[in-house]
Amino acid sequence: MLRNEMITVFGGSGFIGRYVVRALVKQGYRVRVATRRPHLALDLKVTGVVGQVELIQSNVRNKDSVARAVEGAHGVVNLVGILFESGRQKFDSLQAEGARNIAEAAATAGVARFVQLSAIGADAASKADYARTKAEGEAAVQAHIPGAVILRPSIVFGTEDGFFNRFADMARFAPGLPLPGGGKVKMQPVFVGDVADSVAHAIADPSTSGIYELGGPRTYTYRELMEFILKTIDRKRLLMPVPMMGMWLMGLGGEISGALPFVEPFLTRDQVTMLKIDNVVSPDMRGLEDLGVVPETVESIVPGYLERYRRYGQFHETA
Repeated sequence: MLRNEMITVFGGSGFIGRYVVRALVKQGYRVRVATRRPHLALDLKVTGVVGQVELIQSNVRNKDSVARAVEGAHGVVNLVGILFESGRQKFDSLQAEGARNIAEAAATAGVARFVQLSAIGADAASKADYARTKAEGEAAVQAHIPGAVILRPSIVFGTEDGFFNRFADMARFAPGLPLPGGGKVKMQPVFVGDVADSVAHAIADPSTSGIYELGGPRTYTYRELMEFILKTIDRKRLLMPVPMMGMWLMGLGGEISGALPFVEPFLTRDQVTMLKIDNVVSPDMRGLEDLGVVPETVESIVPGYLERYRRYGQFHETA
């Protein structure tokens, strides 16, 4: 049944955003997707019934456009974030200042519920600009909306993800996959659908507030994840330990190549800095279970969309 409450979702046209929009629509909310390029997100309009999903142009760097986007909203979800800088899309302007602009506008509009998507590893003292600005965004949101919900996911996986897909695609052509620092860093991948359900729960339950860290049911080393990818796509490749200094140089090379028009860097120095720290849920933090979400496993979801990287796709047969 369609509800009267309108939820504005900033970054709703991205990978995680599309799942969040679907989760909110499933709960009956009207959803306003605030995005810089609405014409590239027209498919979201058919996510719900006619008129349930609205697209609006908004840039988190522009306070007036943010204010228009939150006008009349019952809840606000901020999913805006980047993994690397490009043009005017900077960590400070999007993840710190952008979050502040949204929180200020939401507070002024009297928004009842607010969810901020951050990341495990968010730390105001971090040497990584990504982690530092995520922490600054958290602080800005909590300063303006004390009852806000902060969600910190680990690596997020799903059909369109940029982690498992990237390395599976690389394994089709490269003789080996690099293991930063030997591949010992730990990760706790979480399914994008579980992240979306967490957002929907946080919006619906007024008793939910504070910080939650979202991770799947199992922790892996980086090496174990690369081994899983190769086994899943049935390709034999070398796993090559690379010292962090070597990774730093690769990150520099990625930034140089990323300076070219329409080229995404395959790696940045900021990402290398993040790879030095375990990306797992802290034992003393609330998590998915506290939000009523039973996490999906990597093994149950990922093989279904990595099959296209096998030599003959879904028709591939192992020896």
